[in-house]
Amino acid sequence: MRNLGPVLTVVAVILVIWYVAAVGLNAAWARDQAARAGTELGFSELVGQTLSQSRPKLPAPHQVAAEIWQSTWVEETQGRRGLIKSGSLSQRSLVYHAWLTLSATMVGFAIGTGAGVLLAVGIVYNRAMDKSVMPWAIASQTIPILAIAPMIIVVLNSIGISGLLPKAIISAYLSFFPVVVGMVKGLRSPDAMQLDLLRTYSAGPAQAFWKLRLPASMPYFFASLKVGVAASLVGAIVGELPVQQGGLGARLLAGSYYGQTAQIWAALFAAAALAAVLVGIVGAVQKRTLTRMGMAR
Repeated sequence: MRNLGPVLTVVAVILVIWYVAAVGLNAAWARDQAARAGTELGFSELVGQTLSQSRPKLPAPHQVAAEIWQSTWVEETQGRRGLIKSGSLSQRSLVYHAWLTLSATMVGFAIGTGAGVLLAVGIVYNRAMDKSVMPWAIASQTIPILAIAPMIIVVLNSIGISGLLPKAIISAYLSFFPVVVGMVKGLRSPDAMQLDLLRTYSAGPAQAFWKLRLPASMPYFFASLKVGVAASLVGAIVGELPVQQGGLGARLLAGSYYGQTAQIWAALFAAAALAAVLVGIVGAVQKRTLTRMGMAR
């Protein structure tokens, strides 16, 4: 509760700046409409019109909140049956699109984490992999994901692979690198004295890995997972842009096509909330795991 005051203060400042920016950016359209009608707008009228436009340049916070609410609980009409309340299960619902993105994110995150851990172990224990794989892993992250995502989707579609897997592969592409770097750093964190102590007890490489290197790498591993899961979400959203078959990425693109800026911001906030939840889950698992290992309280 002691930290609640500063947090609310920051939120209030952000909201004030947001409202002022919305008025400033949307004022030109309101003045133009008033000039065409041959009228002049007072300050209160100008503010009212800038904060209630259907397609503003910058939607106000209350417009974004209304869009999130309306796109979360959607009512649909279906033929002769009249009004059907489909709620969050509707294919027009933000929850439905968030679920599609989350599914691709989790599959890609699992693939990326597994690949990252295996590559890290190979890099630490094999000098040839250290000299060859690590530079390629670094170079792979210099390729813009917006350029490679359509290529991956087209190639996979040409061999009959579509749906969740192409998006998951793009997601894994972004998430494996932080895991590789974090695990390599963690597996190499034990100092020479600790390794020499294990050798005096005739411990082999496998025992050194399970008893020393792996436990020592856990703080680095979980730190890299937090970065990786956020990158995985970004990869899933980018992977949804070319195919436009649902998800937050498709929602963002549709909003940009039709000038629905409130829809764009609602999707952005949904993605941010999803990332916060995923990072929070990783943090909770980290705390529990490290506490049981005696590395945290």
